[in-house]
Formats: sequence, structure tokens, C-alpha cells
Amino acid sequence: MLKIGLTGGIASGKSTICQLFSHYDVPIIDADIIARQLVEPGQIAFDKIVHTFGPAIVQVDGTLDRTFLRKLIFSDAKAKAQLEHILHPKISQQLQQQSDALKSPYCILAIPLLIESKLQDSVDRILVIDLSPDLQLERLCLRDNISLSDAQLIINSQCSREQRLAFADDIISNNHSFTDLKKIIFNLDQKYRTLALSNNNPQTT
Repeated sequence: MLKIGLTGGIASGKSTICQLFSHYDVPIIDADIIARQLVEPGQIAFDKIVHTFGPAIVQVDGTLDRTFLRKLIFSDAKAKAQLEHILHPKISQQLQQQSDALKSPYCILAIPLLIESKLQDSVDRILVIDLSPDLQLERLCLRDNISLSDAQLIINSQCSREQRLAFADDIISNNHSFTDLKKIIFNLDQKYRTLALSNNNPQTT
């Protein structure tokens, strides 16, 4: 099965693109959803995070204070590295297990930090959702109701646009209208199904 690694900077529109692919019954495995499941109370990752960052990271209801944790990792490089050390190996393992269990021509592995996590070799192709820096900054501020400086801090914590594009096999410029995006996804779906069929039926000489 063909594994498509979908990635892009924060607020680039990855969720919208995944939703459009799902209209074609394409399995979507989302690293963010896996991460949220891994940090539920009672999970090993949850216990490790609390041990690493202290009880202040836990809310009154016993769940992680995601807002506090997010601010911490985007302002403290050491804390970010500690959290990634806890979560990334477990996320990678789940991505592989879930994708290997699928029976479909291809699947989408939505991995926001695909490049940063060095997971390029775990997928067959990399699809990058690209966005102009100004529009990305604007969308992030509106989406999360944060200041320009906080938004820029978050963007700077990820790999650069240039680094991401350098790994791309396919690129979607998310500056288009929703109608145009639907056409782009239709064409990519056809392309990936053709590639998947080719991979399953290699020519011999």
C-alpha cells in the first residue's frame, strides 16, 4: 500500500485537505489524534509527562493542561525536546502499525512534524501543504486568538518553509479557493491510485 505523508506548517490547512481526501474513502491516520490518545490519563506517556514537567501540568479534572504545555514547549527548547523524546517514538510506532493494518490502494499519514521528526523514510511520498508566510501568520492568529509575536514564536519552532518544500514530492498551495482545492485533491487522488496500482504490479523485464 502506498503511504502518503501529509505535512505542512501550523495553520496551513492540513485538516481541510485531509477532509477532502476522506471524501474518496481514503484512510487518514492523524498523528495529532494519536498524540492526544497517548496523553490521556492512565497512559504511560501521560505519567512520563507529569513526572517530567511536574503536577502543575495537570488540570483539576486530572487531564493535561494542554494550553500550559503548549506555551511551555514553544518558549523552552529543552522542554520541547523532552516532550518530543516521550511522544515521537510512540507516535511513529502507532503510525506504522495502523497503516500496515489497512487494506486500501493508499493512505494518508497526516504528520505535522514529519520533517522535524525525521520520519521521511516511513512514507513513500511526501505531500506538503504550502502557504505564504503572511497568510499563515494571519490564519494562526485568528484560529488560536493569539498575538502576532506568539504566533511567530510557534512558527519559528517548526522547520522552515524552505526545508519542508525541499522534501516534497507533491505540493498543494493552499492559497486557492475551496473549489480549486477540491479539483486539486481529485487529481491527486487519481495520481496516487495509479501509483499504488503500479507499485502493486511492477513490470518485469
